[in-house]
Amino acid sequence: MEQKNKYSIIVPTYNERLNIALIVYLIFKHLRDVDFEIIVVDDGSPDGTQEVVKQLQKLYGEDRIVRTAYIHGLKHASGNFVVIMDADLSHHVIFWPMTSYRKQSETGASIVTGTRYVKGGGVHGWNPMRKLTSRGANVLAQTLLWPGVSDLTGSFRLYKKSVLEDVISSCVSKGYVFQMEMIVRASRKGYHIEEVPITFVDRVFGSSKLGGSEIIEYLKGLSYLLVTT
Repeated sequence: MEQKNKYSIIVPTYNERLNIALIVYLIFKHLRDVDFEIIVVDDGSPDGTQEVVKQLQKLYGEDRIVRTAYIHGLKHASGNFVVIMDADLSHHVIFWPMTSYRKQSETGASIVTGTRYVKGGGVHGWNPMRKLTSRGANVLAQTLLWPGVSDLTGSFRLYKKSVLEDVISSCVSKGYVFQMEMIVRASRKGYHIEEVPITFVDRVFGSSKLGGSEIIEYLKGLSYLLVTT
């Protein structure tokens, strides 16, 4: 008998008190026919995010919503697929069952990653400078690293759990560079990666974590990957 797929949806949070309840509600609303669990991995938010998650566990059940520290998220995943998505509502939860799951089923891909930079994808809510910075960062990484994907820094991805465990064991980066290192390492290991177009919508509540220090870390990470991959 064919195994029914289960999806462990990992949602990293830092100061997402205003968003986490809504993203959880939308997941339960739109994924009624999908076997899933939500794993909220919080990086020590001081704004009360963890207290909100505790209330959500009482509402939906601790078997459906798992709360854990950032580094332990994958250890709690019981699904054979892992979805990683932002908590800030920039990725609409109705998207991945319709496109990522279908793409994985059709191609047998080990990883399906969302891209803003192909036909059908895009970004809404960013000013021209931020769009230019993001696009320039991806073009630079593609030119130097040849990863085989058009969007290295996007954080919407579906992994076979076994592949994620293998790739993450060889990664050392954190923050925005982590997403880039994951996809580059996976490409070097020969895993089958497919892309699907996504529309990224800028957050409504809270503030972006992207700043000058993240850009510097990105350039350091790019140099590291150029030398080590």
